[in-house]
Amino acid sequence: MGLRGKLVAAVEFKAGGDLYHELLRYKPDQFAVITPKNVQGCDLHEGEYGKVGSIINWRYTHDGKAKLAKNLIEAIDEEKKMIKYKVLEGDLMEEYKEFVATFHVETKDGIDLVTWTFEYETLNDDGEPPISLLAYFIALTKDIENHHGIEMGLSGKLVAAVEFKAGGDLFHELLGYKPDQFAVITPEKVQGCDLHEGEYGKVGSIINWRYTHDGKAKTGKELIQAIDEKNKMIVFKLLEGDLMEEYKEFVITFHVETKGGIDLVTWTFEYESLNDDGEHPISLLAYFIAMTKDIENHHAINN
Repeated sequence: MGLRGKLVAAVEFKAGGDLYHELLRYKPDQFAVITPKNVQGCDLHEGEYGKVGSIINWRYTHDGKAKLAKNLIEAIDEEKKMIKYKVLEGDLMEEYKEFVATFHVETKDGIDLVTWTFEYETLNDDGEPPISLLAYFIALTKDIENHHGIEMGLSGKLVAAVEFKAGGDLFHELLGYKPDQFAVITPEKVQGCDLHEGEYGKVGSIINWRYTHDGKAKTGKELIQAIDEKNKMIVFKLLEGDLMEEYKEFVITFHVETKGGIDLVTWTFEYESLNDDGEHPISLLAYFIAMTKDIENHHAINN
């Protein structure tokens, strides 16, 4: 049995969500014109663009390799500017048993967020979440905005929900009340966790983290902004540290989703960069997924 999970990227799109929805639904062949380094072709296999039940063939380049995908348009919601694709054939199906990509537009406080959601199940337990593909879709979205003469803003949201076979209660207990144990469980990623103010597991407390990310020693000072025991949810707001050299605001939310008896450890990043030429924190999301896997492996070995 493979691993199930979900990744979400919601990024500000200043050219307008209607434009993106119109392009993706009715004129996807234009992607090869707008972003030829990422998309080389889009052809109808069956049906017509913008209709449920139609099948589209994509030719694209990802991670430096030419790839193919045959996608079924599974659902459309015009009001929500939503399109759902199910991957039927192609390179992705060499790694995943199921792969569904959903596009929709969220509008909050007059800001359009182009949102991509991947729901997947890997072919086997040692498969990888499609983090680099999420980065690819963000880059593709930026190309579309730049094509229309607008520099893409860098406020957004990233979400990773990954299956955690050691139990969501365990992870919630560890993060909420014993975060100093991270340095014991995954020492190559976390070197220390110390209280600056308050106590572990209490709203208003402040925690200092020492960690290694992208090969560099880093620090972070976090405020515990909210806790919801029922939903196994903890919200951390970054106050100081390396991330605040790149971002004006950065909030990390942890919670556990349980679906069909499967626990999904879910990390959400909400952020606003200091300037428009910054980067979305994709590599940090990959770091959190890897750290989650380390914790699962640790408890599998020691139990």
